[in-house]
Amino acid sequence: MKLELRGITKRFGSLVANDHIDLVVEPGEIHALLGENGAGKSTLMNVLYGLYRADEGQILLDDAVQNFRGPGDAMAAGIGMVHQHFMLIPVFTVAENVMLGHEKTTGLGKLDLAQARAHVRAVADRFGFQIDPDALVGDLPVGVQQRVEIIKALSRDAKVLVFDEPTAVLTPQETDELMGIMRQLRDEGTSIVFITHKLREVREVADRITVVRLGKIVGTASPTATNAELASLMVGRAVELTVQKEPAKPSSGGLEVRDLRVLTPGGAIVVDEVSFDVRPGEILAVAGVQGNGQTELVEAIVGLAARTEGSISLDGTELVGKSVRSILDAGVGFVPEDRKEDGLVGGFSVAENLILDRTTDPAFSRAGTIRRAELDAFARARIEEYDIRTRGPETPAGTLSGGNQQKVVIAREMSRDLKLFVAAQPTRGVDVGSIEFIHKRIVETRDAGIPVIVVSTELDEVTALADRIAVMYRGRVVGIVPGDTPRETLGLMMAGATDPEVAA
Repeated sequence: MKLELRGITKRFGSLVANDHIDLVVEPGEIHALLGENGAGKSTLMNVLYGLYRADEGQILLDDAVQNFRGPGDAMAAGIGMVHQHFMLIPVFTVAENVMLGHEKTTGLGKLDLAQARAHVRAVADRFGFQIDPDALVGDLPVGVQQRVEIIKALSRDAKVLVFDEPTAVLTPQETDELMGIMRQLRDEGTSIVFITHKLREVREVADRITVVRLGKIVGTASPTATNAELASLMVGRAVELTVQKEPAKPSSGGLEVRDLRVLTPGGAIVVDEVSFDVRPGEILAVAGVQGNGQTELVEAIVGLAARTEGSISLDGTELVGKSVRSILDAGVGFVPEDRKEDGLVGGFSVAENLILDRTTDPAFSRAGTIRRAELDAFARARIEEYDIRTRGPETPAGTLSGGNQQKVVIAREMSRDLKLFVAAQPTRGVDVGSIEFIHKRIVETRDAGIPVIVVSTELDEVTALADRIAVMYRGRVVGIVPGDTPRETLGLMMAGATDPEVAA
């Protein structure tokens, strides 16, 4: 099915999110829509999917003008969408989620779950998915949840499939699997719109590339274009794609972790006898395939782990047993890996989110009342400093693009007096221009004499930032190696090799 957008314009008050955008996606084509966070990519696709109504312009499918009143009309016309933030009900099973909104019943008026299960199995077999139709979605890893979203879209017989930032929460292995699925769909004739800001993925899978900046199409590119050329087109300036930093100059003190164990409420060990140091003036990156204890390690450091044994000492002060509030007040800055669930309150304004952990600070509060003028001035300064694309400080944080939400979290945590900075997946879902900025700020934090821990599943990020790298596998640190350790060695360690010399 051929998709054509003509002159699509979408305004939110004075903000023009899409400015007369023209786009054509041919049948059996992967068309990448590349742009910065907040460039208007997701807004455009939400117009296509019927979630928003365009103020101007037309949508055509096989040259026929469409008038979608909602997502139901878009789905009926053959459009499916895999959203960046999954549209799934966690307490429903896979089969129940797939049939939601399109329920079929038996002759007795009961939901025909048997048919839904069979349909899930049929699509799963087609793509080699290993999915139990009766599994609760909330119990599934994010990569499997995304496959459920794909099954949902294909169950409606989608001829045009939109992937909105589909790799933002995936591991490298899951990303490679997803791109294989996209190629298979393309070869079967499905038209695919791939929204992303990850240059490697665009060059690897796209047939054509359209670049959007500040709501307008600014050019097209071939997948053979270099990363530097694509980045420049996206951002409108040359982008430094490598991290520039001087050798570390660590000093005494900092964070000392000794014999750390973290247990689940049920008693399972998820971090097992881990010990390491992070000195002021150095970056320790924690690498590993997601699910090997990195999340629980970070949660233990900031006081969020359910059961913690061992010692975590910051400048001689023991943190184990202290409350999260006490740990933050001790100077620990924390960027959680899931900004939507743990980093922000979506219904709160950008300004309120910028002081979530400082509401009792005399700079912003007096006699239990927020000092609005001071908060507004602080928020406007951070919005400018961190280039947060928002209509203003009072905009609800949940309405921002994913990358701009991440900037709010980074700005909040880096705007305090720090003795330790902990960042889990700091650039997840963030465009190249913002990655450049965030990496510079992390290095500046290190150079200011603050110990830094970065947890990332992106090996490029690990090797770019790290002075030393701790590799985790099944809850243990299998080795701590220099930051310039080859990727191949790190990959073997992430699979459990304990001797980096042997691994190399």
